[in-house]
Amino acid sequence: MVICMCEINLHNVDCMEFMKDVPDDYYELAIVDVPYGIKENSNRTRKSKNSATTNTIYNDSLWACSKPVKEYFEELKRVSKNQIIWGGNYFTDNLEVSRSWVVWDKHTKHSMFADAELAWTSFKRSVKIFDFAWCGMLQGDMKNKQKRIHPTEKPIALYKWLLQNYAKEGDKILDTHGGSMSIAIACHDMSFDLDLCELDKDYFEAGKKRLEKHQTQSTLLDFC
Repeated sequence: MVICMCEINLHNVDCMEFMKDVPDDYYELAIVDVPYGIKENSNRTRKSKNSATTNTIYNDSLWACSKPVKEYFEELKRVSKNQIIWGGNYFTDNLEVSRSWVVWDKHTKHSMFADAELAWTSFKRSVKIFDFAWCGMLQGDMKNKQKRIHPTEKPIALYKWLLQNYAKEGDKILDTHGGSMSIAIACHDMSFDLDLCELDKDYFEAGKKRLEKHQTQSTLLDFC
């Protein structure tokens, strides 16, 4: 029997307010997916070429229209020893030069979406590639297909891969923009302590419900 002994703390707060009370270097690793500021809003209008899928309508929000301010990155680096920042290519004015990028190949060729997403990291390693399909109905793990609840939701498998490759046992993890809370499920399954912030009330409640459902199912499986 495998029982998760980790502590998953979910906070429906502004991450800047949360971080101001956190001691320096409290977290070993921050993994964040902040708004890119490219107006990738909740009501998507694009879909893959020749796709038979319909567009998903998400909760309307202006969260995707603006980038985090410089002070956000300063606080993130203060409270965490290392960072992985998705969309780091949009924030180069606030980040140091890094040789250790993560490339997520999404298998979206022949669509209007980007073929890959980039994450800046503070590590001193070579570039790494995570290969996982994430385009319309197509997902890398079709047997355990995620039902998306957020417009920029990332696969649980991605966060598990990041934890396997960039975290070590006993690390405390921070996510300042929890969204669909895929990272919370990954941390639960891999027994990492996590503090997660999500400002949007609707997404917070939906993500929390998703995590609780997963935790309940995991407990039932443990006792089977």
